[in-house]
Amino acid sequence: MLEGCKTAQERWGGVHVIIDRWLAQRRQLLELGVYLRERGEFTPTDTPKIQSFCELLVDYVSVGHFTVYEQLAIEAKEFRDDAAVVLLRELLPQIDSTTEIAIEFNDKYDTKEHCNEQLEALPFSLQALAVVMAERFEYEDQLIKELHEAHSEKNA
Repeated sequence: MLEGCKTAQERWGGVHVIIDRWLAQRRQLLELGVYLRERGEFTPTDTPKIQSFCELLVDYVSVGHFTVYEQLAIEAKEFRDDAAVVLLRELLPQIDSTTEIAIEFNDKYDTKEHCNEQLEALPFSLQALAVVMAERFEYEDQLIKELHEAHSEKNA
């Protein structure tokens, strides 16, 4: 995606833009998640919001795996940062396990039919997902801090 950039500033600034957009997506996910968790009891009229949450969740997870982590790995290799590569190897399996749980949540609530069949369980599912996603956010924040911010400082 960013390989064709001519200067280091274009390259690493591009990564910064990707991360900023991704973190804005995270904020949207969190806001909708908090809104849903505060609802308490759900009715079929809540289904569109729940489906929107599922879409945001899958989009967020996908951008992480197929864009952000990939760019961070490229950055680590280009800076010859062996410690960063090791950190990626350590954290990505832990992040992957949270991805599985996010996808399971999506599969459980992604359609109107699925959602309406399981509305009673939704508060518990949201709480469990919130715990897992908080863990994921910590891993992701560590990756950003240790990889991208460190490389941005080297580039400056």
